[in-house]
Amino acid sequence: MEFKTILYKKNSQVGNIIFNRPEIHNAFNSLVIDEMIQLFDVLEKDSDLRVIVITGAGKSFCAGADLNWMRSVVTQSFEENLLESNRLAELFYKVYSFRLPVIGKINGAAIGGGTGFVAVCDIAIAAESAKFSFSEVKIGVVPACIGPYVIKKMGEGKARELLITGERMLAKRAKEVGLVNSYVADDQLDSAVEKLVQTILSSGPEAVSMAKKLVSEVPSMSPEQFRPYTAEMIAKLRISDEGQEGMDAFLNKRKPKWVTGE
Repeated sequence: MEFKTILYKKNSQVGNIIFNRPEIHNAFNSLVIDEMIQLFDVLEKDSDLRVIVITGAGKSFCAGADLNWMRSVVTQSFEENLLESNRLAELFYKVYSFRLPVIGKINGAAIGGGTGFVAVCDIAIAAESAKFSFSEVKIGVVPACIGPYVIKKMGEGKARELLITGERMLAKRAKEVGLVNSYVADDQLDSAVEKLVQTILSSGPEAVSMAKKLVSEVPSMSPEQFRPYTAEMIAKLRISDEGQEGMDAFLNKRKPKWVTGE
C-alpha cells in the first residue's frame, strides 16, 4: 500500500503507521484523514496482525490541522464543514474501536487534533520532550471530534481544565492528567515501545481483543446487562481453542503456542 501522507510498514505481526509530513510537523488535512480511514479498513481484514503502532516522521507526532487546510475550511459552508467533520469523527472512532491494540509512540509534539490521535490509542508512551496542548480555544473553536475520547481517557475534571485553558504541557504533565500512560527519555522511546509490543504478543490474541472490547462496552451497561455479558464472555473463552491452549500451557508450565509459534 502506497500513500501520499502516511507510511505503513508491517514487521512480522506488528503494523507501523507513520504520519509522513515532517516538513509541516505531520499536520493533517482531508487527504490524511481519507488515507488513514482507507488503511484501517484494509488492516481490519489482516488476520495475521496482532498490534498497531502509530508515530510521526521527524521531530513531531502530529501538530494538528494543516494551516492550508484550515484556510480552505474557513471559506466552506456549514454543510461542507459538517461533511469533513463527520469524516474526521469517523476516523477517530475507527482507531478507537479497532479490534487490535493500538499503541501511540508519541515522538514529539501532539497539538490540537494531534492529541486526538493520542487519546484514541489504547496505550500511549511519550518521549520526555514531547509537547501537548488542546489549543483549539486559542483560535475560537473547540476539540469537538476528539472530545469524547479525551474525556474517557482523562476524566471530566481534567478534561474541563485542559480543554478550557488550552494549556501547553510536557510529557510529565500529560502523564499526570492521564493523556499518556508513561513517558521515557527521548532516546529510550523505541526500546520502551518495543518492550510493550512484546508484552502484548506474549498474550493470547483473542483474549487481548476481548479485553479491549470488555473495557469499551461494560462501562455503559447496567448490572443487569454486564453480569450475563461478562459471564458469557469468560465461559466462551474458557472453552475456545485459545483458552484451552493457554490454560493447558499454564497448568503444565510450558509456553503457549502463540508464543512459541507452533
